[in-house]
Amino acid sequence: MADPATFADDAMPYMSALYAAAMRMTRNPADAEDLVQETYLRAYRGYAGFREGTNLKAWLYKILTNTFINQYRAKKRRPTEAAIDDRDDWLIYQRVGGLEAVDANVTPEMEVLDRLPDQEVKAALESLPEQFRIAVILCDIEEFSYKEIAEILDVPIGTVMSRIHRGRKLLQKRLWDYAAEHRLLPDDAVSVASGTPVEAGAG
Repeated sequence: MADPATFADDAMPYMSALYAAAMRMTRNPADAEDLVQETYLRAYRGYAGFREGTNLKAWLYKILTNTFINQYRAKKRRPTEAAIDDRDDWLIYQRVGGLEAVDANVTPEMEVLDRLPDQEVKAALESLPEQFRIAVILCDIEEFSYKEIAEILDVPIGTVMSRIHRGRKLLQKRLWDYAAEHRLLPDDAVSVASGTPVEAGAG
């Protein structure tokens, strides 16, 4: 059992990361602040039940995610009140394009990535359906394992894998469609964008 007297020292180092995750979930600074405050309040109240030696970060993210799902997703979201510096969100598409790649060679997809504005990547992430967006955030930005995400979301690992896979595919499609619409695709990627990749040896 954890000692509540050590809660501040143990949990406060995660505040910045939790706020960044809350911003991606709520898409609004005021709601993100409220969500983090509520998360810490709940965590403090339940800290005596936290098992020392287990993953405190994952435990805090579980509270954050559950609080968002149960309370904040139903709220009418206010317009964004401040610009968000989401440079790490730019990395998400790099990882999406790279996780399933056979090697590190430059691909048409990577060329497209280099031509996309940061804001469009962020908008594509925010446009994902909630269950996919949260799974992708926890995996590709927060870098939790499938097992940890399953514990955070309280769903089977298979469900986590499915949500991440589908979320990544939706994200890829939306970014690819944006690139095609704005003529950002390299010539050798047009067939991929049209959904008719050219097979080797096809005549």
